[in-house]
Amino acid sequence: MPKVIVKKNESVDKALRRLKKKIDKEGIMKQIKQHRHYEKPSQKRRRKMKDLIKKALKSSR
Repeated sequence: MPKVIVKKNESVDKALRRLKKKIDKEGIMKQIKQHRHYEKPSQKRRRKMKDLIKKALKSSR
């Protein structure tokens, strides 16, 4: 679980931005969105294949 310690004379907005960056880097929000609803195994395979294709297309450019 990411932690952010508010530095002296630092605004809460800046600390919140740092927290959001840490959460995004660790992929926590992505996991939460995936676990909100049950995903059938066939849907999961289809999604993973789409992700692999996207990744392959990005790397080939």
